[in-house]
Amino acid sequence: MRATRGVLFGLMSACTLSAGADSLNVVSWDGAYVKSQMLGFIRPYEQSTGHRINVIQYSGGIDQIRQQVRAWNVTWDVVDLELFDAIRACNEGLLEKIDFAKLPPAPDGTSASEDFINLRATECGVGNVVGSTVVSYRRGSFSEPPKTLEDFFDLSQFPGRRGLRQSPQGNLEWALIADGVATEQVYQVLQTEQGLNRAFAVLDRLKPHLVWWETGQEAVRLLETGQVAMSSVYSGRIAAAVERGEPLDILWDHQVWYYDVWGVLKNGRNTELAAEFVRYATNTQSLAAQARYIPYGPMRRSSMALLDESLRERLPTANAHMESALELNAAWWSEHLDRIQPRFERWLERPLMVPKAMPR
Repeated sequence: MRATRGVLFGLMSACTLSAGADSLNVVSWDGAYVKSQMLGFIRPYEQSTGHRINVIQYSGGIDQIRQQVRAWNVTWDVVDLELFDAIRACNEGLLEKIDFAKLPPAPDGTSASEDFINLRATECGVGNVVGSTVVSYRRGSFSEPPKTLEDFFDLSQFPGRRGLRQSPQGNLEWALIADGVATEQVYQVLQTEQGLNRAFAVLDRLKPHLVWWETGQEAVRLLETGQVAMSSVYSGRIAAAVERGEPLDILWDHQVWYYDVWGVLKNGRNTELAAEFVRYATNTQSLAAQARYIPYGPMRRSSMALLDESLRERLPTANAHMESALELNAAWWSEHLDRIQPRFERWLERPLMVPKAMPR
């Protein structure tokens, strides 16, 4: 049956599910993000269908997906992927393709193709949220708060350790912008060896003062505990920290925004049930519900219409936050990551002279 099923997400009845296909392993991120999914639509899905969702947390990448699919030993059913990873996985044949026309319409009957902000970013994924990476800092850490991305790289005026995600994506773009490259020219410059050298040279100046994080929860923890004065962080995570009483602020200047998408693994045991889950997770009500628990922009226009104005103003997609924003070029990274990632890892391992007085 698997060989004849090339496209997922058609309408199906309960009788098409195999007897054992009553649970799913859904892979997502950590902390406040997965909490927003649990409360927004995973628990409601379980209650309405009787199916069990086992949530597995990870920190991105497609290595485990590749290993499982190629071995025909797939234990993950659905994965929340960064778009560039979804494109890579799709190109490698690791994900099921999707018939977008069979996704549920908006409540007013508007088709999914009209309702989604960008439905066909990849043929193997359904968009869920618009997230962003921003700079965050503790209020009162500096005599004057930072106002621009350049301030993140300015250790003389804004001393202290910096936190960055242990990944080249976003960091290289920020380095070039801080070095004077116009936002619209970033990927054109990064395409060249000279531009890549320039970006790494900017990061060299920060390297002795950097603390690396891999998960959004780790980034927030670095700020909460004062291990860093400023850090890159996923914007939605700061809202949860502020609710806990943490004095954190966001610097929206040159936020890097991106899409996340749901993908269904090839060679899985529960692909029909996985398709049902993705349809539910990306309907209008589910995406709006998730945004109420974490301020990320839902990918459906009909979902955005269900949010109150005060929440819409806190999203990465708010007009005020988009003025200097950079869209992470997922297609570019899907093509160039295999070339740049090894260089980034070698750069991480290369020692640099640590200054005598390390900023705190």
